[in-house]
Amino acid sequence: MEEVTLKANKREIIGKKVKLLRRQGILPAVIYGRKTDSVPISLDEREVNRVLATISSSHLINLDIDGETLTTLIRDRQRHPVTGSILHIDFYEVSMTEKLTTAVNIIIRGESPAAKNLGGILVTGQETLEVECLPQDLPERFVVDISNLGEIGDTVYVRDIVIPSEVDLLTDPDEMVIVITAPAAEEEEIVEEVEITDEEPEVIERGKRDEEGEAEGESEGSDEE
Repeated sequence: MEEVTLKANKREIIGKKVKLLRRQGILPAVIYGRKTDSVPISLDEREVNRVLATISSSHLINLDIDGETLTTLIRDRQRHPVTGSILHIDFYEVSMTEKLTTAVNIIIRGESPAAKNLGGILVTGQETLEVECLPQDLPERFVVDISNLGEIGDTVYVRDIVIPSEVDLLTDPDEMVIVITAPAAEEEEIVEEVEITDEEPEVIERGKRDEEGEAEGESEGSDEE
């Protein structure tokens, strides 16, 4: 696993005032752990976006906080509901001598002959595997090759994925990861015969119902420390 380091600084600006930081290209975050109290920090937003675009969610990240280096995992990312930009990150400090539990993404690669030649539909189920291991043994991802799925009904289960010996799998091995299903049957268009008469159709006016108590608008998400 390639070593990744991000520079960070402890911050005193918290609450709603963090909007001022974001306008300056500074990303608010916190770091915490089993033996670490929650500490507000800030990072360069552009640098964070550049680094996170090249690594998986289970990649270890070294945070250089005012000269002190801590090894972390990202536990949560708060995103803007419209733009999708990162608003806040929770970093979890890990100990290199203690096992941790986390989810690792499943990546699908290749092309299924059943989907290509038989019109099969690729249906995905489990998208991550929950594992337990030492931080240095944590896989970045699990890759599933679907190039051998040649028939309708072919399925990949969690038990089919190769797990390193130093990693303990916590997800149910019988969970489905991928299945090739038959293409949906085309529905016949049903045309109803309508009797045409000279009578004027009856028009019924429906009143509007009061929809009291229904909230309008969507909040942008609360600012976190």
